[in-house]
Amino acid sequence: MDLIHSTYRKRETYQITLYSSLLYECALGIAAVTNIPLIDTLELPLKTTRKSVSKSLQNQLNEVETHNSWKALLQLLHQDSFSSLDAFLSYVNSLPSDQLRLICLPYLGQAHEEDRQQASKGNQSAIKRWQRETADHPFYSDYLAFITSEDTNKLKKHLTKVMTLWYEEMIRPQEESMETILHNDLREKQKMLNKLDPESFVKWVTGGIDYRPEPSVFEVVLIPHYTYRPWNLEADLEGKKIYYYPVSNQSIEGNDAYTPSQFLVQRYKALGDKNRLKLLKYIAEGEKTLQELTDLVGLGKTTVHHHLKMLKSARLLENNRQTYKIQGHTLNMLPHELQQFLTGEESE
Repeated sequence: MDLIHSTYRKRETYQITLYSSLLYECALGIAAVTNIPLIDTLELPLKTTRKSVSKSLQNQLNEVETHNSWKALLQLLHQDSFSSLDAFLSYVNSLPSDQLRLICLPYLGQAHEEDRQQASKGNQSAIKRWQRETADHPFYSDYLAFITSEDTNKLKKHLTKVMTLWYEEMIRPQEESMETILHNDLREKQKMLNKLDPESFVKWVTGGIDYRPEPSVFEVVLIPHYTYRPWNLEADLEGKKIYYYPVSNQSIEGNDAYTPSQFLVQRYKALGDKNRLKLLKYIAEGEKTLQELTDLVGLGKTTVHHHLKMLKSARLLENNRQTYKIQGHTLNMLPHELQQFLTGEESE
């Protein structure tokens, strides 16, 4: 039976908020340098950076690596627009224990909010339910155990110390240039904000993420970063989706028509290897698991995984934790992106 539409309502979408801060750059730098599986894919040589910092900072980074406490820093930063590091540290130290734990716990959706509230108060039943709900996440279950069991005075001391040390050793020496890069990128994005619909804008800023409107998400917050390039990071807050996205090459080097976007360089760099091209061809024939691809190309699993990370970071592949598949939209856009860079005009 045909449906007769008696009402009309335009499809709703989300609003976009752009925001930048050296405090986010600081927290994301801490996250990047302690993400050992991804560290070789980063554009900045953070593996050597980890060894060159002070012993005190190394100790704090070791704790971050163990507990993924960088997540707590980002959760706390989203509570306000902090004007300085001191303002942020003062806020953290002023929080009551229950509120600190609640803020540090990720938002899983309204259906799980009561468990989140109760888990922050130490309710063991709620903690176990929350851990079961996040069992397939790489670190949330262990992170919850850490946040809910750690003495909050020790937690505050750790968070404020690692943030302070990283800022002083890694951000302060390049504070002015880093601020300029983030400001340039924000200005570049703001120029395009009203020229694209929200969904197209998110895809353009992130280099291909296709984020469709979903219930209870009314705002997408886009935050530029430099240290974690070329990766996008994603987070959820109540009513919001957060993307921390890599700043463009133009934002780093200035508005130069001869400077290609980092996505263009990244994609052709990812394609410039016979083993990665071989992997792409196998995947183009049908979705494949890591083990299947390892068997097909005859390389070690670690090597194959590294190649897949490069293809995924270039948005040429996507995976659902089990299998990898081609990002058709990105491949189709490659000749257009190259033509745009070379001539300033879109190809037909």
